[in-house]
Amino acid sequence: MQRFRVAGVPINAVNMDLACAEIERRCRTGEGGYCIFRDMNGIVGSHDDPALLHAHENAALVTPDGMPLVWLARLKGLEWVRRVYGPDLMLELCRISESSGHRHFLFGSSQRVLDKLSVELKRRFPRLNICGSYSPPLREASQKPSIDDVEKILAARPHIVWVGLGTPKQELWMQANAPLLPGIVLLGVGAAFDFHGKVKRQAPLWMQRSGLEWSFRLLTEPRRLGRRYLIGIPRFLLLLARYGCEKE
Repeated sequence: MQRFRVAGVPINAVNMDLACAEIERRCRTGEGGYCIFRDMNGIVGSHDDPALLHAHENAALVTPDGMPLVWLARLKGLEWVRRVYGPDLMLELCRISESSGHRHFLFGSSQRVLDKLSVELKRRFPRLNICGSYSPPLREASQKPSIDDVEKILAARPHIVWVGLGTPKQELWMQANAPLLPGIVLLGVGAAFDFHGKVKRQAPLWMQRSGLEWSFRLLTEPRRLGRRYLIGIPRFLLLLARYGCEKE
């Protein structure tokens, strides 16, 4: 699958249909692997943390989660590339799974959010098979596998595990634990748990499509996200100016 690099970080040249087809294929064949949904913040984080960059290099799929990455891909002639936003892909795969029968496991966040998310997903997709959920104890990001997490997931026998730990925890967790979860696809969707569990508001569609979702999130969570966006966006632009965007 073709990739391009934004400031040295690999991104797959995909759209929603291509990404869903690849994930479905990995579920069907038992190939497994993990998927990262990448935005500007993650590009900056990958330059600060070699382990995070390594997680991107080893991922089965890295999608363009932010509109600026889509625009860069199109400037390089990759006209079919569209935004593959984690929360949107979660809903699409849940819809597909009503027919395919794939089993889903929810991992991360708090038990309150997981309970709300399960109820909302089952309301929207009555035939969706949610085979389990687990809110792990609060801990630092780690590159080491967690046997307790792995045992709980394996006992539920899922095809897909939705990981909501936030960046960079979820990417490092997926890279460390994916080898111990053969045949299972791990998807790091972060805030999708809060959005679909109706815990936090999502930006209006017009803001998502115009690349302004970051401003909505900054206004709704200034204390938590202020540094990420007010410092992160200028840093992303500097990295882009220095390293550019290239097709592989």
